[in-house]
Amino acid sequence: MHAQAHAFVRSLPTLLIGIGLVSALLTPPRFTAAPLFSAAPLVAAPFFGLLGTVLTGVAASTSVVLLQLYYGTAGRPQEVTELINVVTVSALAVLINVVVRQRGEKLASAREIAEAAQRAVLPEPASRIGGLQIAARYEAAQADAFIGGDLYAVQDTPHGVRLVVGDVRGKGLGAVEAVAVVIGAFREAAEQEATLEAVAQRLERALAREGTRRLGLDAFEGFTTAVLAEMPHGREVVRFINRGHPEPLMLSAGGRLWVLATEEPALPLGMGDLGIWPDRAGECWFPAGATLLFYTDGLSEARNEAGEFYDPAARLSGRMFTAPDSLLATVAEEVRAHTEGSGMTDDMALLGVRRPSGEEPEAADAVTLRE
Repeated sequence: MHAQAHAFVRSLPTLLIGIGLVSALLTPPRFTAAPLFSAAPLVAAPFFGLLGTVLTGVAASTSVVLLQLYYGTAGRPQEVTELINVVTVSALAVLINVVVRQRGEKLASAREIAEAAQRAVLPEPASRIGGLQIAARYEAAQADAFIGGDLYAVQDTPHGVRLVVGDVRGKGLGAVEAVAVVIGAFREAAEQEATLEAVAQRLERALAREGTRRLGLDAFEGFTTAVLAEMPHGREVVRFINRGHPEPLMLSAGGRLWVLATEEPALPLGMGDLGIWPDRAGECWFPAGATLLFYTDGLSEARNEAGEFYDPAARLSGRMFTAPDSLLATVAEEVRAHTEGSGMTDDMALLGVRRPSGEEPEAADAVTLRE
């Protein structure tokens, strides 16, 4: 079993480059596979020799150049930036490889490289998308020696601003690869599918295909809790689908708080073999000045020394925030304080979305929104 795992890890850089090439060729030019190419040399660094790491970096950089030449986009500012990023990450991977070999800290360095690979697959979204203010934050657990599979992605589409926040079952490089599958499927489906329900079904099928290709869940992290949301252009509403994930919150600038709950719970993505039912999106008012908070269970399951969970709805009700980044910073600081002494045991991903300007209602007690 150990030998099989070692062989898989050593094949992962080649697999990432292959997936990057295939996804780039099968999607429009505006979609980038640069995160996958950046991840390949980082994954190679702790497991390959110096020559192998250099060759992986060269292969990743060459793939980017060939794709740009194929699409005729070489020389554009965005394309040059992507190439520089891949080359820079490749050089960093070579440096890391040298340091790892010199110090012999293979286990610690493997964790750092896996985290860097995860960040390459999970880039931070822009601060403004489709007229909305966006902020994202990823907090790694200090007391945990593994890497989580938390994910988020935001995309402006002809159907509105769409997003996904999720948590893949498992840890380590397998979870990182599953994150890449989910985000890649989301970015394609969010652009092409007319409804949020159809996007959810595309993600379900993508995980099912990957699980089958890997001979089942024992070989692939195919179980993902997720929330998908859509903010249509020109309408002050948010539509959402929850697949076994912690319920998002909505806060007004005046301090009012809602829990975006669904009447009928649904199984996580990747568990379609246990039951099939149609996804039904909930819809609620998303007024100007309000902020949506999406998060993973690293937040809601954070415990103090007495075993008490951090309750984001209770903590945030009645409080006012003028920007999503200040909300996320406050939440992260409070969780650190709450878990002081016991320590966080799971990674935490936070995503804030704010609709700017407008009149704000007066503060009120928290209420629960239903479909």
